[in-house]
Amino acid sequence: MDFTWKIGGAQGEGIDSAGEIFALTLHRKGYYIYAYRHFMSLIKGGHTNYKVRISSKQHRHRGDQLDLLVAFDQRSIDENLHELKSGGAVLYNAGAFEPKFPADVDVVPIGVPMQQIAKDHGSIVMTNMAAMGASAALVGLEPDAFDDFIAERYGKHGADVVEANRKVVRAGFQAASEATSWRARLPELPPEARGKKRLFMHGNDAIALGAVVAGCRVVAAYPITPATDILYSLLKLLPEYGGVVLQAEDEMAACQMAVGCNYAGVRAMTSTSGPGFSLMTETLGLASVSETPVVIVDVQRAGPSTGMPTKTEQGDAFQAIFSSHGESQRIVLAPATVEDCFYDIQRAFNLADKYQCPVIVLTDLSLGLSKQTVEVDDIDFEKIAIDRGQLLTEEQVKEIAANGGYKRYALTESGISPRALPGQEGGVHLAISYEHTEEGWEDETPLHRVAQTEKRIRKMSTFDPAEFGVRQSGDASPDLLLVGWGSTIGQIDEAREALKAEGISVGHLHLSVLYPFPAKEVREAIESARAVLIVENNAFGQLQQLIQLNVGHYDHIHHCRKFSGEPFKVFEIVARAKEVLAAKSVKEVG
Repeated sequence: MDFTWKIGGAQGEGIDSAGEIFALTLHRKGYYIYAYRHFMSLIKGGHTNYKVRISSKQHRHRGDQLDLLVAFDQRSIDENLHELKSGGAVLYNAGAFEPKFPADVDVVPIGVPMQQIAKDHGSIVMTNMAAMGASAALVGLEPDAFDDFIAERYGKHGADVVEANRKVVRAGFQAASEATSWRARLPELPPEARGKKRLFMHGNDAIALGAVVAGCRVVAAYPITPATDILYSLLKLLPEYGGVVLQAEDEMAACQMAVGCNYAGVRAMTSTSGPGFSLMTETLGLASVSETPVVIVDVQRAGPSTGMPTKTEQGDAFQAIFSSHGESQRIVLAPATVEDCFYDIQRAFNLADKYQCPVIVLTDLSLGLSKQTVEVDDIDFEKIAIDRGQLLTEEQVKEIAANGGYKRYALTESGISPRALPGQEGGVHLAISYEHTEEGWEDETPLHRVAQTEKRIRKMSTFDPAEFGVRQSGDASPDLLLVGWGSTIGQIDEAREALKAEGISVGHLHLSVLYPFPAKEVREAIESARAVLIVENNAFGQLQQLIQLNVGHYDHIHHCRKFSGEPFKVFEIVARAKEVLAAKSVKEVG
């Protein structure tokens, strides 16, 4: 059982603050929380909402329906009423507007003068706190549930502000208690869950934390939605570990700074979104030909161009895999969960050092900005040891120099050359953007061009993509195989469970690595299924095209695509799955 709550209003009315207060308060009580922000590319005005899914077990998405909507204006009702369950409630700001509902909608309207309550007991800016108190009354919380959070959030403003907020919460609670007999019931919470310590974080937080654990000590980035929180999180964390955060003048400079730091031997990364990644592609080529490690995080948003900066999409797969002029090696990871973000960024640094190439970590707004409950026990800070690959010590460089001289781009069987750092005695070399000899001298002759290109290609011969992200769950040899990548994992899992409950044989294949592509595992899974449905948040079917490019099976694969800027809902996947199975059955009978 779970319960869903949403608050909506104009940006600038404290909607996000209210949502986070509600979510974090329930998280601390022991519930599993999934919180999703819907916001516009505006500082003030427009419509924003914050949805909180509360459950006694972990979920990986925001939920399809809504039990209680808190509406600060009519637009919040108009834009969110379609999610409300039959018999659900709308708590509205009485006195500020008179709500209108379609005649055929089964809804319980509850008017509480939240704005007036805030004025009477504190300030109009505390209207969101009146909403907290009213919500508490309707879901069975006591008003003092918010006291600790209020003290933490507003304590710096003084005791009077803290006390005023508490009074507003209690007045909102009292008003809602008197206004209606409608009550919701929060999920049953096992006794052992009460007070249990869990993390409450989003994917961007997890990437920042994982980067520090991985030994990253420099992040260079330019702020861009929805990746900026990585920069902010590292701004708090890195200085405590001797690290540095650099806000570059643009994304080109940011990527070049990260490449330069890695060349000097310091683990460094940059973070961005699609438009910024586009500007980094020339530097991707530089890192590739100079065989310099670099980690780039792309938190995808809806494009092209400026597109919809505050909406989610999985539209950068092709850009991550194929961008940069010429042909260059890279690795592309696509975390599916918050926990994946923590571990995959550590893997990214190890892989970048091992293969001396760019590693791109591809998340999206939905994963990057949705705060979720994470089990502390599920986070192992020592699970992934730091591996610097063939990074030479001072003694090793001296030994190589004494036995024929150091060659930065030596033609090895593995394609990976031992790496010396600037300043190491005997390790003098050139690292340039031109094609070169083993020593690094610029050379355009066919002999060296072919030899160095083949060497760079060989580097991936030992990379096993299945080791870094191919999940399979559900039935083996199913009637329908659901395939996805990245943040769609939660909706696909719940769709699989819903279909299974109807007696349908369903499997789920989820990819967390896109390049090099796990062709063997994907081929085996697809060939074992009667039909395949690929679920992805884009219009072109980028994963579908990658599968068909690497595996084939054009007549075996169907698609479920969404590119409105919103994450999938479970019922959308279920409905499409039934269409595919029905069409498959008709074709087979015919």
